[in-house]
Amino acid sequence: MSNEINFTQSEHIICATANLIEEDKAYWVAIGGPPLMAMLLARRQQAPKVFYVVEDGTVSPQPPTYVPFISGASGAAGYRAIAWKDMNTMGFHCALGYYDYGILDCLQVDMYGNINSSIIGDDYDRPKRRFGGPGGANEIASMCWRTILMAEIEKRKYPKRVDFISSPGYLDGSPGARERAGLPANTGPYRVVSDKCIFGFDEETKRMKLLALAPWATVEDVLAGIGFEPLIAATLGTVAPPTEQQLTILRSEIDPEGRVISQGQWISYRPET
Repeated sequence: MSNEINFTQSEHIICATANLIEEDKAYWVAIGGPPLMAMLLARRQQAPKVFYVVEDGTVSPQPPTYVPFISGASGAAGYRAIAWKDMNTMGFHCALGYYDYGILDCLQVDMYGNINSSIIGDDYDRPKRRFGGPGGANEIASMCWRTILMAEIEKRKYPKRVDFISSPGYLDGSPGARERAGLPANTGPYRVVSDKCIFGFDEETKRMKLLALAPWATVEDVLAGIGFEPLIAATLGTVAPPTEQQLTILRSEIDPEGRVISQGQWISYRPET
């Protein structure tokens, strides 16, 4: 009998991000999509009492099961929330240092963790394609102590420099770049979770650094899929694949209609016995 597990790129990224969430930390999470789903999954598993706020200002909601998609426009978005505030209030709290981690999805992320959510192309007024912009992501990336980013491995998603900085990472990577831009000291991107690996950032150069590989990926796979050469840790860890329990929760409770978890290619993984 086969013990092969099948899941999408999106499911793996959500599960791997959920595994990073700690119950004794405070989080500011992007509204809807993979970041919020990672939080909802963590609350159903290892961090049931974790404190978090959603980008729009909803404080620690507890949406019921079988909610296919949580967004600011959903009537279930504030279910059993501690409070329903606004984005500005969350930004004030973040500026005071109340949020340990932010979690964001990325259109583009570069070697210094800068995020683009606005345009594709080198002309802002006449881009090849225009997107909705960062919303509250700029505040999250600017002021949370650490930021966890999510993006599947594709060269268009990992350019050497983003086409436009919508939300700051380590900017040009030079010492004190964030502080010179008026951002709080000792803040910035912490991890980038992808379908093939997890990156961190080098303490001195602020460049993206490969820390761990998924069991189905190699260093060569990662390098071939991004537009720059990251630093590589001397010893690489292993990213845990999704468990059957995690996939069941995602598919039956959090996103039963598959609006988000169906995105991306399918991955087939056969654990070693």
